[in-house]
Amino acid sequence: MDLQYYCTIPENKQNYSFFVMDHYPLNQVLRIRGRSSYSYLNRSTGKILTMKIAAGVGENQAIVQASRQVDFEVVLTESEEELLDMLLNGEVAAAIRGSLSASHFMARLRELYPEVYRASLLDIQGRLFLLAPVGIDEGDTLKQKRKIIEYGDKFLRQMGLNPKIAILSGGRPQDIGRSSRIDKTIQEAEELTRITRDKYAVKHYFILIEDAIADGANMILAPDGICGNLIFRSLVLLGSIQSQGAVTLGIDEIFIDTSRSQNEEGYLRALKLAEKLAKQH
Repeated sequence: MDLQYYCTIPENKQNYSFFVMDHYPLNQVLRIRGRSSYSYLNRSTGKILTMKIAAGVGENQAIVQASRQVDFEVVLTESEEELLDMLLNGEVAAAIRGSLSASHFMARLRELYPEVYRASLLDIQGRLFLLAPVGIDEGDTLKQKRKIIEYGDKFLRQMGLNPKIAILSGGRPQDIGRSSRIDKTIQEAEELTRITRDKYAVKHYFILIEDAIADGANMILAPDGICGNLIFRSLVLLGSIQSQGAVTLGIDEIFIDTSRSQNEEGYLRALKLAEKLAKQH
């Protein structure tokens, strides 16, 4: 039977090492890694809390290496259910998916919250912007896209940024008539712009994502989640754009979604984003 050790880091250890406490079957264990944890003030409750973040471990072990490079406690688990329980029960300040599958986790989360969307926080030469939706089953309706704009605008303001939202569609203005699918995306983007522009700084850039970035947009709204996911993979997994993880919009807790294909540096950025958001929460 595969065994895994339960390890903990004493609070007074600055240069950490691991202390074996006991061993259990692999599917029953939490692995705790990181340097000594520290306390922080939770802004919403006024309580002093210990910085502890949970992360999931699947086939990609890069998250394990990343967890060793932070100055707070990281609780690693191979169970989606356990990861969600720790987050919802308040055992941790935040959680990141790491390299676990998202299907079961997101299904349970949506049982508690009716409107849950993911938006990747990307970095282009030091400039942050949100890309949404990136969940392949998100952003299919006008109502969902409007909600994503609302949540995204709020998140950017919490980050200290002035929201500038670019709405994308499937073609240029002169492409209308070439395909019913193209026509639908353009018409929906035009309608979405019309119903949100009185409250939010939105502009329809059609298919020209490069123009949106050049104009300083800090939120890119893709035509749907499949398009958003493909844009993410092209920019981050194939290109040189850095991802800090995908923030989960529409929930009270802090959950950072990450690709199962991410590298060690990408997981490290996600852990640091989770820490930053926990301090602001």
